[in-house]
Amino acid sequence: MYIISLFQKIDVAEKIKTAPDDSYQIGVLIGSFLPFVFLIGIAYWMYNRAKKRDENGY
Repeated sequence: MYIISLFQKIDVAEKIKTAPDDSYQIGVLIGSFLPFVFLIGIAYWMYNRAKKRDENGY
């Protein structure tokens, strides 16, 4: 059930429209983009690690 909840569509526009104040909007935007930034960071780390492994001849 937890995995399914990760893939549910979240309506960011609806959350921003019903936001109590402006700081809530910033939090929603950061929370929406944070998982993507985290995945990009992991992909970059894996790329550099593979690149270094190829340079060392392993």
